Amino acid sequence: MSNAAKNSTKYFTEIAQADVDKLMPIELACHSHPWSEKTFSSCIGGRYFGDFFQVTEKDLSAEHAIGFYIGEYVIGEATLMDICVVPTEQGKGYGKALLNQFLAQAKKLGTTKVFLEVRAKNIAAQMLYMNAGFIEIDRRTGYYPSSSGFGYEDAIVMSLKC
Repeated sequence: MSNAAKNSTKYFTEIAQADVDKLMPIELACHSHPWSEKTFSSCIGGRYFGDFFQVTEKDLSAEHAIGFYIGEYVIGEATLMDICVVPTEQGKGYGKALLNQFLAQAKKLGTTKVFLEVRAKNIAAQMLYMNAGFIEIDRRTGYYPSSSGFGYEDAIVMSLKC
């Protein structure tokens, strides 16, 4: 284990409006068609819930956001609206940790069924969701603008019973 890993603390923090400025760069880095700051801000509070994953470097007393999720809860059902991990930190288990935190929070709210949608070409995300027990229930043809800027891409709708 490196000294940096030994001297850091990782933890979840509930997203507040004051966090939008530090989380928007992650949103912008992760999506070819990211949410606007206005959309992001509108998904904080009320029926929406979310956390972000931070690392505090003890030697530097600095905090760094690694990723976040935003979910929506309505009458027993939760939807994962957005989940992002800083591209340089992907593949290290943070996405799984964020998904597990989302599911734990959704269950605390009384969720019996969870939904999400994912780009058909995002195989890594699909595998994350399938490994958590999600199953494909539908496909939205031509739902997302293509990341190449030409054409459209299907959305895969997935669900999980809690």
